Amino acid sequence: MSVHLSAVVPVFDERESLPGFHQELVGALKTVGRPFEIVYVDDGSTDGSSDLLRGFADDLPGVVRVVILRRNFGKSGALAAGFALARGRRLVTLDADGQDVPAEVPKLLQAADVGGYDLVGGWRQRRDDRLFKRLSSRLYNHAIRWLTGLPLHDCNTGFKLLSAEVAHELPLYGEFHRFVPVLADDLGFRVGEVPVRHRARSAGRSKYLSVLRFPKTLLDLLTVLFLTRFADRPLYLFGAIGAALSATGFAILAYLSVLRLVFDQGIGQRPLLQLGVLALLVGVQLIGTGFLGDVLRHSNARERQPYRIRQVIDPGSDAGAVGQELAAQPQRPVR
Repeated sequence: MSVHLSAVVPVFDERESLPGFHQELVGALKTVGRPFEIVYVDDGSTDGSSDLLRGFADDLPGVVRVVILRRNFGKSGALAAGFALARGRRLVTLDADGQDVPAEVPKLLQAADVGGYDLVGGWRQRRDDRLFKRLSSRLYNHAIRWLTGLPLHDCNTGFKLLSAEVAHELPLYGEFHRFVPVLADDLGFRVGEVPVRHRARSAGRSKYLSVLRFPKTLLDLLTVLFLTRFADRPLYLFGAIGAALSATGFAILAYLSVLRLVFDQGIGQRPLLQLGVLALLVGVQLIGTGFLGDVLRHSNARERQPYRIRQVIDPGSDAGAVGQELAAQPQRPVR
């Protein structure tokens, strides 16, 4: 039986939050009235989260599947693994910390149906986060709108609904999960957003935050801008910069040549000579880099997966239930 909706949930040390979140998620997906599944991706948890997830899969065979990664690969890697194994025609992503409200899933589905969107993001209203996190997120979203022209208020939300086609075409690695709407828009998919509720964590604190998050995100933002504007022809970017530097260097050297040949002035000790030579050489190197990028772009090198799977737990792989029977059954208590 085909799956209509797959919920993909990355998990990293969320043992305290998981029981309540899981019960709430199953209840919300039952209201959709269509076959569904839940794909939990354990991203190298060390607090026993995987034991809870195994229990969820045993309780709901054919509905809950668990992917256990070999180590912590980051949120992008966890999402990529979940997307690869999800069977639904549509996928919804949520964080396991309880801040995303599962009851808002039908709102995302309705927005996608009415607006004809391939991806719908949840625009978090009245965010229940620390002041620094709210301010940095607001600054980030303003930067995204200014740099990409994509009119979204909450590009960084982890609460998204996307078609299977979008999920399978997205390049996810590094911190690219923060730029999913930008990447989808660049691929020609229709992207929208809808206001959703947001709340404080049910327990603990975020495990995906680190001191390296902001510089890594900035570098990945530059990468995304390059990929969305110049990935097809890197020579357009490097060639333009290289040509400008080469022209500048050539003009400087031409000026110095006139001084030496026409006015018989010494130029060997002038810093301008070194600057001209440097600009010319760097320009030529950048043009060469552009050509090399074009060659690599058209090569058929095998892409490296941003994750490695240790185990897939799917007790109901032969059951064929896929959430259909839950509509008529009371929800079993969470272990």
